[in-house]
Amino acid sequence: MIRIEREGPRLTITLNRPEKANALTFEMLAQLAQAVTNNADARVLVLTGAGKVFSAGMDLAEAQSGLPRNPVWSDASEAIAEFPGLSIAALNGTLAGGAFALALPCDLRVAVPNANFFYPVMKLGFRPQPHDPARLAALVGPARAKLILMAGEKISAEEALSFGLIDRIATADEMEAVLERLTEGVCAASDAHLRAIKAMIDG
Repeated sequence: MIRIEREGPRLTITLNRPEKANALTFEMLAQLAQAVTNNADARVLVLTGAGKVFSAGMDLAEAQSGLPRNPVWSDASEAIAEFPGLSIAALNGTLAGGAFALALPCDLRVAVPNANFFYPVMKLGFRPQPHDPARLAALVGPARAKLILMAGEKISAEEALSFGLIDRIATADEMEAVLERLTEGVCAASDAHLRAIKAMIDG
């Protein structure tokens, strides 16, 4: 339910369950964590979705099996956060709920113009994934994090850009060209140079 493609220095992982709006299952999260870890020598990680939605979040059919609190979420999220190259969430559509756990740890986020962003944990009675509130607040500030997580506001791509939640807006036709532009320098650099600069930024 995920597609893994490695082309030279670039690793692309696609959430590939479009008939279910790429709702995340235990299997998908475990496969994603393993794929990122096994390709730590890649210089670029692109995470995207098949179809018109990046991900609707957790598959609610698996909620009763304990998925909301399963450590597989942290495994996937931390694998992305610890990726030593440049990670980009190419948001081909709406980002919802637990799928924030995959997009927030990426270094950059690029979204299509019609993408929406919402995290309905207050309404559904779930808690956010463990690292999400702090990562969200680091990007958009505490008040806007509360606007999304507590007030349950749905925000547009334009609002997400102004908040700092995403870094670029690109149409589906423009997305690949934008990704190539953003990763050109990283792909041309040495591994040591890439990792040194990322370490200087991340501390």
